[in-house]
Amino acid sequence: MYNKFPDGKVLNVNLSEGTINKEVLPGDVYRLYPGGSSLGLYLAMKDMKPGIEPLGENNNLVFSVSALTGLPISGISRVNVTAKSPLTEGMGDSQAGGFFPVHMKANGLDAIVLKGKSDKPVYLYIDGEDVQLKDASALWGKVTGEAEKLIREELGRDDVEIAQIGPGGENLVNYACIINMCNRANGRNGMGAVMGSKNLKAIVVAKGKSQKPVDSEGFFSLAKSVMARLEENGSVAGLGKFGTDGDLEGFSEEGFLPTNNWTTGYFPEGAKNITGETMYDTILKERDTCYSCAVRCKRVVEVPGMVDPLYGGPEYETAATFGSYCGVTSLEYVSLANQMCNMYGLDTISCGATIAFAMEAYEKGLIDRTVTDGIDLKFGNGEALPVLIEKIANKEGIGRLLALGSYRYAQTLGEEAVDLTVTVKKQELPAHMPQYKPAVGLVYAVNPFGADHQSSEHDPFLVMPEDSMERRRLAQLGIQKGYEDPFTMDDDKVRFAWDTQKYFSTLDTLCLCQFVWGPSWELYGPDEMVELCKTGLGWETSLYELMQVGERRINMMRAFNAKEGFTKEDDLLPKKIFTPLKGGPTDGVVLDKESHEYAKNLYYDLAGWDKEKGSPTESTLKRLSLQWML
Repeated sequence: MYNKFPDGKVLNVNLSEGTINKEVLPGDVYRLYPGGSSLGLYLAMKDMKPGIEPLGENNNLVFSVSALTGLPISGISRVNVTAKSPLTEGMGDSQAGGFFPVHMKANGLDAIVLKGKSDKPVYLYIDGEDVQLKDASALWGKVTGEAEKLIREELGRDDVEIAQIGPGGENLVNYACIINMCNRANGRNGMGAVMGSKNLKAIVVAKGKSQKPVDSEGFFSLAKSVMARLEENGSVAGLGKFGTDGDLEGFSEEGFLPTNNWTTGYFPEGAKNITGETMYDTILKERDTCYSCAVRCKRVVEVPGMVDPLYGGPEYETAATFGSYCGVTSLEYVSLANQMCNMYGLDTISCGATIAFAMEAYEKGLIDRTVTDGIDLKFGNGEALPVLIEKIANKEGIGRLLALGSYRYAQTLGEEAVDLTVTVKKQELPAHMPQYKPAVGLVYAVNPFGADHQSSEHDPFLVMPEDSMERRRLAQLGIQKGYEDPFTMDDDKVRFAWDTQKYFSTLDTLCLCQFVWGPSWELYGPDEMVELCKTGLGWETSLYELMQVGERRINMMRAFNAKEGFTKEDDLLPKKIFTPLKGGPTDGVVLDKESHEYAKNLYYDLAGWDKEKGSPTESTLKRLSLQWML
């Protein structure tokens, strides 16, 4: 074992000048930002001035993996993409899995920094020391499946992994994403639009060998325990069998499945149709996986003549946003919507939620068929989904307005329409309801890159028995208190939100999958994460240091946003969350606003932020070695 952190390897690409060079990030700096989101933030923000245009050539786009990426163990192949977001106008951040991350690392790279703008479409090709910018003019306008095929044919090799944008990114849709394997998405915050603004169609990496652990015996003891852990962990085994969509029907029965644009939490006529169990019994072709992962949670679905298995299958968020959000009961149309978003490169959450907003605006008479290109945009119209997605990606007709995202589109219609949107910092909410999970709602509000369901642990795990694995793992973070129901919001629940947010922030920095590595129900817990760093990398670290890594990342984003003019006034949940739900078992339920506001102020105290401004104090930034951001 050793305590010296390895140096980081960074590839700098200036697209305006067509120049490429490599630099070494000293180990003492890399240890502060050991990969993923933290490293991306550090590299992106070093020379970015406040007020730049998100889709201007001065916005830096960074792909980053971690010091751990490429080790042969489940849940470790993730890539982070960072830039100023065109959707939120704050710092943007997005993660994806697959095989691209481990092969980026196999090419000796911890990060790729992309600056400027090419004067023509290009793609970046990386094969060890052979790094080139290649003409992508013939690829521009192609959907992801076709572009991937053409790239492989041009290079004459199948042993490459490709992260690319579709027409959505090329046309600068505010919530365009970056796709690898035609079905893995860096989805949130519009990173695909930033990539498109640089005329960069794709990054192509040659495949390579995974890295070897420092302590083979200790590491493989951890890695080989995965099958026993799967047998003992019903939650993760169920995730593998039914995907993330397995709980959808249960959420509806409890009254907490966002339906008809968050008007109700109850979807009795359609929840069973679009749940993971139904998918498993009907259209599931196979279960896919990421590099070296035994969970196999990715869906591959097929509907002959309609849905191509190349584009994977819908996750829970996708089934909800295109299903219950829009009142659509057809799994086939939900799957087609998922496919088209993966083809065109669009975030399924923002896309489905924006369409759901437009449906409610249509039913309330705020827009009509003269605006919708003649489409009957009522809830339940599944046939409208593929038509609208294509229009959004190409910015045609109503698609030009929907491409803005729901909040900006609503602003063009007036205050009544804005009240129908369900966003934080202009980003659409995922399908986990703050009325049921108030700690998650708190993190939705304060999260620097907008509402995100994978930024903290969820309230119901505190309802489990004290001797359960979930509670015992949370106790490793000092979280001891349990609850009779998930609805309670008190001082300890606020600390639960803050502490688990730091933990999840660490996962996004170490590029660890949150379904495999986590603080409660996952295969591996906090103690094992520390062990992974020690045996895999030789990093003599502690849970304290790793939690500080996560805290540093959150504060970097908040400090950047403060310079962009963000204040605590931007930490607002949408009006719909405080409006009584209609129908089903949660009829009349709202999130208590007074309790929520109290929780926010206490959160600022725990985080060391100015309660008047909502930004990190000078002492907090110095404590985290972030004085360079003052």
